[in-house]
Amino acid sequence: MFRSFSNTAVRRVVWAEFAVRLPPRACLHFTIPRQHENNDHHQRDSNKKNDSAFRSRVIFRSAIGAMTALSAVGTIAGSYYDELEEMFNHVVMASERSSRIVVAAAKCFDDYRVVLKQDFETEEGRQVALSDCHLRCAKRTYKVLEANAGIYIKIGQHLSALTYLLPPEWTTTFIPLQDRCPVSSIESIEAMFLKDIGQPLSEVFLEFDPAPLGTASLAQVHRARLRETGEEVAVKVQHPALAEFIPLDLKLTKLVFSAIDRFFPEYPLIWLYKELDSSIFVELDFTQEAKYATETQAYFKNKKKLTAIRVPTVKWAKPRILVMEYVTGVRPYDIKALDQQNISRDDVSICLSHIFNMMIFTPGVRVHCDPHAGNLAIRQLPKSERGPWYNRGRNFEIILYDHGLYRDVPLDLRRNYARFWLAVIDSDVPAMRKYAYEFAGITDAQFPLFASAITGRDFKSATTSIMSRRSRDERKRMMNAMNGLMPNLIQLLAGMPPVVLLILKTNDLTRALDESLQTNLGPERTFLIMASYCAKTVYQEDREKFAELSAFNPVRMTCEVSAFVKYFRRESKVVLFDLTLWLTNLLHI
Repeated sequence: MFRSFSNTAVRRVVWAEFAVRLPPRACLHFTIPRQHENNDHHQRDSNKKNDSAFRSRVIFRSAIGAMTALSAVGTIAGSYYDELEEMFNHVVMASERSSRIVVAAAKCFDDYRVVLKQDFETEEGRQVALSDCHLRCAKRTYKVLEANAGIYIKIGQHLSALTYLLPPEWTTTFIPLQDRCPVSSIESIEAMFLKDIGQPLSEVFLEFDPAPLGTASLAQVHRARLRETGEEVAVKVQHPALAEFIPLDLKLTKLVFSAIDRFFPEYPLIWLYKELDSSIFVELDFTQEAKYATETQAYFKNKKKLTAIRVPTVKWAKPRILVMEYVTGVRPYDIKALDQQNISRDDVSICLSHIFNMMIFTPGVRVHCDPHAGNLAIRQLPKSERGPWYNRGRNFEIILYDHGLYRDVPLDLRRNYARFWLAVIDSDVPAMRKYAYEFAGITDAQFPLFASAITGRDFKSATTSIMSRRSRDERKRMMNAMNGLMPNLIQLLAGMPPVVLLILKTNDLTRALDESLQTNLGPERTFLIMASYCAKTVYQEDREKFAELSAFNPVRMTCEVSAFVKYFRRESKVVLFDLTLWLTNLLHI
């Protein structure tokens, strides 16, 4: 009914017609004064026609006044119709989103309740029934996440990556959400441009491709050409309908995760909600993303030879619109394309290791917390961009996209994290236990599980031979062990500070990137690079402690030399490894 009156002028006419058709008695509330009884009969007869005409004129004028008033009311109602319709639609959609979540959550909880209370003859039968329950609930939840879209897609993508936390029935079911992001219509984007910057697309861009280059849970990217300069750009636009339901969606997410914490205390997931709540509004502000991108670009400006990183230059930004230079390449997992372009996958792995270790261990530099393959591209450099022959660098650059999620890491945490990894590389278990507690609050009882989770190795390898490759048998043992210790691991992560969780997430994603490249180096090279940054972090901390002593104090001089020797030992290993690698490539050994 509401949508049939889309034009304001038409609505006003309808209201006026409605007023005209009202019966006069419904609008008139007056009485005609009666003539005095002492008037003679002749006078009454002589004035009868005049009195009748008077009554007709009064009724007509009153009816006209009433219709005019009703027409005015109709005009006012028509002017507020858009707001009323928007409010009505919002209530309907909010009810639909809420009901989907509530109904699906109730069904899942009841499903698990029935299965967990059943008696099974064998443990194998129990596991089969539980696996079937996992799959049913995962499919049910998947439909809700896909239907509600928005941040629910983001939640599903996050959950699909938690392979070390959730049953495989859940994580594998959510994998399609990586490519099932909503696409906003070009009409809605046009309306958003008019609302946010006061100009249509045609006044800002000479060309604007209506088909997006890519879509994500929060935004999509279009290729365009600026009208002012003719430059080709990438335009990142937030899904226009997204912000409308964010507050409601966050409350619903908190409700569901709180219910999981209550009914399944062995699977506390409220920390996922807390992380989402703390980051989502930052990610939705593209001016903040523009700031992070510019800062990262400035920091790595003079480090390109070591990192080969390129951050697309931001042209301008609004809270829901981000315009940056257009630059693209192939994905890191596209091994065939990398090999065809003669790009060394070993070199790509080395550069990635430098990039993210610089972020994690360098004071004053923020950490990019979402370095998955979709946010990276490898671009082949033409010879004209590689510099002169005597100072020619790599034949590629690593493009880093999506700068919406960064974190500041406290200096003490950086330093304790660095000491922890040096202990891991040196297989110094007492030091590993000490610094695991210092930076993540890990107790001795939690330490074996934590060591396996953070290194991706079984406990024996994590404490003895971290630089060796993982064997197939070790991967199988890890999978079986993690399945049995799943509740313990979730409890462990739930007690960690949020910034530690994000560092661990970055660590896992970079490890997955390195494995996807299928390099010939193995893990030794990346651990040596990490050790170099860790050693530098520890060396700087030690020097700060020694600075309190006099420059001529023998104790300070001894400590300075000792700290430098430790740092130089780490650095020399990296240099020797690089030299060996260079000679091997040169001689084609």
